[in-house]
Amino acid sequence: MSMAAELDTVAGALLTVWDGARERTANRISTAQLRAVMLVERQDGINLRRLAAGLDMLLSSASRLCDRLVAAGMLEREPGRADRREISLHLTAEARRLLAELRDDRRQHLATILADMTPEGREALLRGLREFDEVARARVVRSVSPLVPQPEEQPRRPQLPETRGGADQALRTWSAGESAVSRTA
Repeated sequence: MSMAAELDTVAGALLTVWDGARERTANRISTAQLRAVMLVERQDGINLRRLAAGLDMLLSSASRLCDRLVAAGMLEREPGRADRREISLHLTAEARRLLAELRDDRRQHLATILADMTPEGREALLRGLREFDEVARARVVRSVSPLVPQPEEQPRRPQLPETRGGADQALRTWSAGESAVSRTA
């Protein structure tokens, strides 16, 4: 089994934790709205065109999405400082509370699962995910659209070794390189 296939298989539990926390916020905003709120959080003051590109959607769809988020009290629109015709988007206090609740929920569930892992397993998981995060973020920074890496700009990285020791051994092998300097929230 390839490393990508093995990771896809074992990532299911992590995604279940994420989805569970997301579902508990579903009564307040949709998945698309949550993605938009998270992008505005990362890029405070982003304009509508960049938001649409970051969400990989049409400008008109992003505009309607923002209309719904403004009506829900999650986003504020402000005229741009450089160009008053351009609108910059900012989170409201309510959106920040929602994101904090979502992260707290996820972290509580993750802590419960991590407590049952060995210290070595937790460290290997964290090292591997940090490196994964670093490489993924580097691809996003180099791409024209934050979610669509350009093929000619993708780095040539050595193939990860195939392992027969299962996901745990694969993560140890994969995370043996340098650790990342950034952490996702």
